[in-house]
Amino acid sequence: MVKPFDQWDGVHRVISGYTGGHIPNPTYEQVKSQTSGHLEAVQITYDPDIISYHTMLELYWAQIDPTDEGGQFQDRGESYTTAIFVHSEEQRQLAEASKLALAESGRFDKPIVTPIRDAAPFYPAEDYHQDYYRKDPEHYKEDRAKSGRDEFISQYWIATDK
Repeated sequence: MVKPFDQWDGVHRVISGYTGGHIPNPTYEQVKSQTSGHLEAVQITYDPDIISYHTMLELYWAQIDPTDEGGQFQDRGESYTTAIFVHSEEQRQLAEASKLALAESGRFDKPIVTPIRDAAPFYPAEDYHQDYYRKDPEHYKEDRAKSGRDEFISQYWIATDK
């Protein structure tokens, strides 16, 4: 989820990490064990005068399957489920409106299950997870190709762009 945001004007930093669980400073091993309660997430620092929160939400929706309760693409389990973590009531209202608009759009024939949650402490992932698409571009491309994400995006976002 770093690359889709990292390449936009106004996005200053995208950090891979973990949030929403009950273990302080979790490791990747703890998160992937599905026992920490954490989700893999990104923390995005951006300039709202250059890129709006609404645009950030649109970018997010177009990268995920918001109807999948069991994870994302080949990554299965609670730690891979989707969520939008909000830091203010304004963000909550915008996120809820965006979710409702997506649900009413007819783009999907299943319910939108991505929850809107209060932001929780965010823990940066280990260094080897940061900017992975830049550090190991070939492996990133292989993983992405195997995941089915691009086919999903093509089917539900590009081919049906409304």
